[in-house]
Amino acid sequence: MFEPDYRHVVDAARNIKARRLPLYEHLISTHQMEKILGVVFADQIQGDQADKRAFFRSYCDFFWRMGYDTVSFECCIGPVMPGSGALGSHVEGVIKTRADFNRYPWAEIPERFWTAYRDPFDALAAVMPAGMKAIGGPGNGIFECVQDITGFEALCYIKADDPELYADLFRQVGETNGRIWQQFLDRYSDLYCVMRFGDDLGFKSTTLLSADDIRTHIVPAYKRIIDQVHARGKPFLLHSCGNIFNVMEDLIQTAGIDAKHSNEDQIAPFPVWAATYGDRIGNFGGIDTDAVCRLDRAAMRDYIHAVLAACEDKGGIAFGSGNSIPDFVPIEGYLNMVDIVRRWRGE
Repeated sequence: MFEPDYRHVVDAARNIKARRLPLYEHLISTHQMEKILGVVFADQIQGDQADKRAFFRSYCDFFWRMGYDTVSFECCIGPVMPGSGALGSHVEGVIKTRADFNRYPWAEIPERFWTAYRDPFDALAAVMPAGMKAIGGPGNGIFECVQDITGFEALCYIKADDPELYADLFRQVGETNGRIWQQFLDRYSDLYCVMRFGDDLGFKSTTLLSADDIRTHIVPAYKRIIDQVHARGKPFLLHSCGNIFNVMEDLIQTAGIDAKHSNEDQIAPFPVWAATYGDRIGNFGGIDTDAVCRLDRAAMRDYIHAVLAACEDKGGIAFGSGNSIPDFVPIEGYLNMVDIVRRWRGE
């Protein structure tokens, strides 16, 4: 019978080969969980505290039944930022000028975060199964939060028209997110074994901003948050999609990430990431989400076994999709992936 042990994930995040290969997902749709468990529970997260605890009992039960050592859960900063949605919902950004920036209610954001999310975090803490801990925290990194109140295109215009405002946006978001993270660590360090946020810095061919801009405006804010995480004795996992090879040294050496998640075969198969950086950081991921969607079991088994063989001596590894398991992923593909990995580790 499977017995979870969150220390396997901690080892992987610290770039130590775990005694048992841990499974990991950045995100799994709760609707997918419902179909697999045969339990309807997703809407309980919107209810009172008793409903939220019932939600997390099913949510944690899913991770336990699937063979995970940790429960992935984050609450995102972007949605509680007043006027946000330029990134996720393609609404017009609320900050275009210095006047917009000056009147924006920056000081309200931490309290808005806790008003929205304290209850879910507390409910998760109340029902966490023995042997498991959570991985995640306040979601959305610096770049995503800036984009959510400006929009990417408008942010590029701001860079050209008002470089000082451009710099101040990243500075202010970094300070605000840093305060939220400090409060989160004060409250939930015991609940979480690995801290994480997602900040998609790249796309297929390169980073969305220049490498110099990422070094100047984003990496220092990462470092301040990661330093707080390390002060609590926890490792930090960065989820960042895209071709970000041109800033990986900065993320490792300056920001201080302990592990990285996200891989897409068109950019670089997972073994390339592990071979390039596995001597310094843990690598989470493994199979392109597209392959989870398309491959039959036999082909998927060959794919996964080839990846695991290539990464056998590459330090800390946690295996799962290179992105996430959203609603469009066929359940059969996801279950095949999990079963192949569990059989590979002897279950």
